[in-house]
Amino acid sequence: MVTFIVLFGVWELIHRFGTWSDQVFPSPFVVLTSLKDLFENGTLVKHMVASLYRVTIGFYAAVLVGIPAGILMGRLEFVGKLLNPLLQFLRPISPLAWIPLAMLWFGIGDVPAIFLIFLSSFFPLVVSTIAAVKSINPIYFQVAANLNFNTWEVTTMITLPAILPSVITALRISITIAWLVVVAAEMIAVQSGLGYLILDSRNALRMDYVMAGMIVIGAIGLVLDFLMRQLERIESVQWGTQKK
Repeated sequence: MVTFIVLFGVWELIHRFGTWSDQVFPSPFVVLTSLKDLFENGTLVKHMVASLYRVTIGFYAAVLVGIPAGILMGRLEFVGKLLNPLLQFLRPISPLAWIPLAMLWFGIGDVPAIFLIFLSSFFPLVVSTIAAVKSINPIYFQVAANLNFNTWEVTTMITLPAILPSVITALRISITIAWLVVVAAEMIAVQSGLGYLILDSRNALRMDYVMAGMIVIGAIGLVLDFLMRQLERIESVQWGTQKK
């Protein structure tokens, strides 16, 4: 709280003694008032729901595909050698570079934004999962083989508990990237969401609405990171850390 109070104090000082006009650099009071107005008339809630919906769908799709793919590539050397070159080729490409293709393939709407969020979350999850799987002590798998564990038992009793701490960290990174990408995608491919609100407000020269949207984006980012950090307190995650 102290940090944010200082931040708003510096903001107010820059507004009062700076050379920018109120239209270009509104005061914190004006922005907070605009934020209140946007919330009361339902505009802000509508755009927040749209952004969170896209992030949720794209992020969960990346989790459901990326983590199993990472486990598969980490456990099976042949699969890893076969797919890793393709993974390393596609991974450096910015998700935003896919916007023209996404719009051509899926048109205007939620689908291209969800596709971009999926891409932005998928690659960090796969890479982190592969590294986590490869770091597991091989003795565990040798003991499992001696006990005649099947594939499902090895995965659920050894692999998943061991990689959970690293996967949780990857989830925190991925959800942040996904939240960044959805705002950028909404400035181009859709007509709703916080990114669209910021772009539309800029075109209308409402910098107070622009800053209000930025504040909401930052606040939601804090909440998402907090929720992800709570996963680290799960007993099974702590067990995985101890065993690993």
